[in-house]
Amino acid sequence: MSTKVILAFEVWQDIKRYFWMYILLLAVVFSAFAVIYFTHLNRQSTSHLEVLLTERDELDIEWRNLLLEQNSLAEHSAIESKAEKVLNMEKPTAENEIIIRLK
Repeated sequence: MSTKVILAFEVWQDIKRYFWMYILLLAVVFSAFAVIYFTHLNRQSTSHLEVLLTERDELDIEWRNLLLEQNSLAEHSAIESKAEKVLNMEKPTAENEIIIRLK
């Protein structure tokens, strides 16, 4: 037999002898890459969560401002002043009022 055949045979015997060690080595390498990948996904998710929380806070502030604006516009004095200024409306006098009585 030639030395190439003997060497190949010994390599094959070595592979068979340490088969489980190679499998464990592959599992460790795969596990390491999985940890790296899922850490990356976790960081991306955390970053996206921070963006969404910031957006929620901004929308909450806008909602509160809109509620304040709605409350101020719903006040009687605000409605009255807008009616007088924008629509040129006046308060009716006693002579202009008409009372209707239902029987």
